[in-house]
Amino acid sequence: ATPKTSAEYLRDIVAAPVYRAARHTPLEAMPGLSERTGNRVLVKREDLQPVHSFKLRGAFNRMSQLRGCPGVVTASAGNHAQGVALSGQELGIRSVIVMPVTTPSIKVDAVRGFGGEVVLHGENFDAAQARARQLAEEEGLEYVPPFDNEAVIAGQGTIGLEIFQAGHVDRVFVPVGGGGLAAGVAVLIKELNPEIQVIGVEPEESACLTAALWAGEPVELDHVSLFAEGVAVRKIGTETFRLCRDYLDEVVTVTSDEISAAIKDLFDDNRAIAEPAGAVSLAGLKKYASAKDIQDETLVNVLSGANLNFHTLRYISERAELGEGGEAIFAVTIPEEQGAFLRFSEVLNGRMVTEFNYRVDGRDGGQPGSGDGDGATGQPARIFVGVQLKEGKDERDAIADALAGAGYDVVDLSDDEVAKEHIRYMIGGVPPAFVDERMFSFEFPEHPGALVHFLEVLGTNWNITAFHYRSQGMDYGRILAAFEDARSTDFEEHLSALGFPFAEVTDNPSYQLFLAPSGE
Repeated sequence: ATPKTSAEYLRDIVAAPVYRAARHTPLEAMPGLSERTGNRVLVKREDLQPVHSFKLRGAFNRMSQLRGCPGVVTASAGNHAQGVALSGQELGIRSVIVMPVTTPSIKVDAVRGFGGEVVLHGENFDAAQARARQLAEEEGLEYVPPFDNEAVIAGQGTIGLEIFQAGHVDRVFVPVGGGGLAAGVAVLIKELNPEIQVIGVEPEESACLTAALWAGEPVELDHVSLFAEGVAVRKIGTETFRLCRDYLDEVVTVTSDEISAAIKDLFDDNRAIAEPAGAVSLAGLKKYASAKDIQDETLVNVLSGANLNFHTLRYISERAELGEGGEAIFAVTIPEEQGAFLRFSEVLNGRMVTEFNYRVDGRDGGQPGSGDGDGATGQPARIFVGVQLKEGKDERDAIADALAGAGYDVVDLSDDEVAKEHIRYMIGGVPPAFVDERMFSFEFPEHPGALVHFLEVLGTNWNITAFHYRSQGMDYGRILAAFEDARSTDFEEHLSALGFPFAEVTDNPSYQLFLAPSGE
């Protein structure tokens, strides 16, 4: 079929009957961020939709076009599921939503609360989607895709229409997952006023649009980070890619820490609590405005959703200061002697210490307290320290230079994911004797009993010499584990057979500094 033109999309967006279920959401000022950036920053509050997400618009527009079908089916563990369920309730259409068995009960209950029939199937989205397609064939149900559909795109495009009606705008920042929202907003705005810049924003570890632009076509990512689950899509849609390629002006990527900082900004300025995917576009706005030195413009970001597990806020709070450049973390080696900590603190020049962990390092010979004739024990102490910043990266570099100038060995760990996710909670010494170990990080679906299941699947053939797991209230858990004598082909094959994403991090500097065994 011939692809729709931008004029045809404009017609469909204007005619979309989404307001039978969705709300015309406000465009609110962000006064604190506006002052900090030197721009007029506005946020489009899609978190105020009945399902707390923009997904209702696209789902309702698609389902409102159906005639004479016994119902609809889709696969989703997130916002699309709720959008389909509420749309079905409003239209009097049966809606079946297939969700992985690992889906948290809060999301399952939300879908059922909107009248959806939940089918729990499979350990992941791919298995759930396959079952949904099967049900569509067996029961004659219409499959409602989450993004790669012309009617869904047009429904999401009504957000762009509301932004355009709000007055003068210079740039609009939109999150990109499967691309439905970005495609709909971009084609609408460019059709009405090509002078307005529309910029897509993706998480660095889920950048399926960026990968497609490099390849010239949609490609499947090997792995995606699930922190911003709502935009954690392995492969952008075919039609959404065409529109994003043709109508977006630029695409930027952001880190999890930058997203966390944006969540804090939304709370500080608007008392809105965004889910990570919901704050992606604001993180991109801040990064883009800083990099391009933009001043005195009107910048809009779309808060796309607020379906957040409350316990995830602990993780976000810890990472927000790092993302804002308000905290730095360092590994510093100091002599273990009287007055050493005081002298170290003096080098920090009165800056606020946010975290301090250390233990005598027994890897360099001798015993703690043995002394060497000058009041020292003969042992260094490796410190993991967090320092509050007021001037961002420049101050962070200045602290590192000051510590090095004072004779300390220093490593900046502020961008080290393993250090921030695991090592900071594990500091406390090294094995008393040499252990030949390898260190790995894993991700696994989070649900009751998941940790025990992970250990059962891992097996008992290799001794675990270090292990860290901390629930962050998200759909996926993260584990750091070390294994003894794990250099055989059998071990490699066993890891691959687990079915969990993993990566070896034995060479990670924070592991080597704080946890790695001494040499033989």
